[in-house]
Amino acid sequence: MSTFEPAGDRRALVLSTLAFTVSFYAWSMLGPLGPDLQDALGLSEVQLAVVVAVPVLMGSLMRIPLGMLTDVAGGRAVFTALMAFTLLPLAALARWHDSFVSVVAFGFFLGFAGASFAVGVPFISRWYPRARQGAALGVYGMGMGGTVLAGLTAPRIADRWGLTAPFLVAIALVAMMAVLFWLLARDAPVERPPMAGGVLGPLRIFRDRPAAWAPTFYYFLVFGGFVAMFAYLPKLLTGVYDLDKPDAAARAAGFALVAVIARPVGGWLSDRVGADAILRVSFIATAVLAALLAPLHERMVPLTILALALAGAFGLGTGAVFKLVAHDFPDAVGVVTGVVGAAGGLGGFFPPLVMAFVKSATGDYVVGFVLLAATAVAALVVLRLMARGGGVRARAHGAAAA
Repeated sequence: MSTFEPAGDRRALVLSTLAFTVSFYAWSMLGPLGPDLQDALGLSEVQLAVVVAVPVLMGSLMRIPLGMLTDVAGGRAVFTALMAFTLLPLAALARWHDSFVSVVAFGFFLGFAGASFAVGVPFISRWYPRARQGAALGVYGMGMGGTVLAGLTAPRIADRWGLTAPFLVAIALVAMMAVLFWLLARDAPVERPPMAGGVLGPLRIFRDRPAAWAPTFYYFLVFGGFVAMFAYLPKLLTGVYDLDKPDAAARAAGFALVAVIARPVGGWLSDRVGADAILRVSFIATAVLAALLAPLHERMVPLTILALALAGAFGLGTGAVFKLVAHDFPDAVGVVTGVVGAAGGLGGFFPPLVMAFVKSATGDYVVGFVLLAATAVAALVVLRLMARGGGVRARAHGAAAA
């Protein structure tokens, strides 16, 4: 029986955050490069949406098995292996990005890098006590800033050196980080749960404890909304405002940066006032801001203000969700994180496709923003029902409860 008492580990937090950052840099590249790929390959709106959405889908689905595997094998081995695997589709895209089929096929495997989040959460949560897990996981979640770096750098690199160059840069970053993580990271010395009941055994928690489904829906909204907005903003800005591609990508990166900064704030506040309170603020803000974006997204100043505020709402919500997960399901952080993370990724897969179809059918994005507002209202209703029913009630409502 392990007597290890987690007190935090700064090295583990820094290494995992950096690994998450470079993994997300690689994973999110096709979004910022979307306008370049569309011009080079002559893609339709729907084809471009598929190119952007396929890596998101795979990153979502792979979070479930990788989260389960991390519970059993440990984050050091799984994270290193995942980064090593990511080098293969990056190399393939550097060589073959001259057709829609090749970009989608290799983007499918590049999507595995998006599952990195489900590896780092159980890795970090075992190093930190419950009263500090919200802040630690919020800091780790800043690794989604890899999307900011991709938005700022990938289009500019492509414009200067061609479409091969961004993939070569990603190969160098991921390879370096894989070596560093393997050499310097270590797993917390805690007992790992056995893989009881076969491969699907850990998923029984969703049958035995139905409250585990609630954070799945919450993350579908907050992280899915973030990914979808970041992925589709460059296209909206170039299509509606005729901005050049690097300018549009930089503005999308600004959106992502606000969400990245807000994420640890959401985790830190959840340690103090409770995850439920922060999620409530996030959902209400999302509903109001999305409803306002529907009629105002074709005016630059309102679009800028509302989109940045929406990014802040998404960031607060993503920080709060995993405080809730780590506290309520400490014996199954990996598997719950995997399913919750998969739901968030799926939340980023469908909206770009919906936006493309909506734009093709109606000529604007109004319906897309209305659907986002409606989803936020539904999440608020679920949160309210969970509070009335008691939910998992072993939930942190401040550090004193931990």
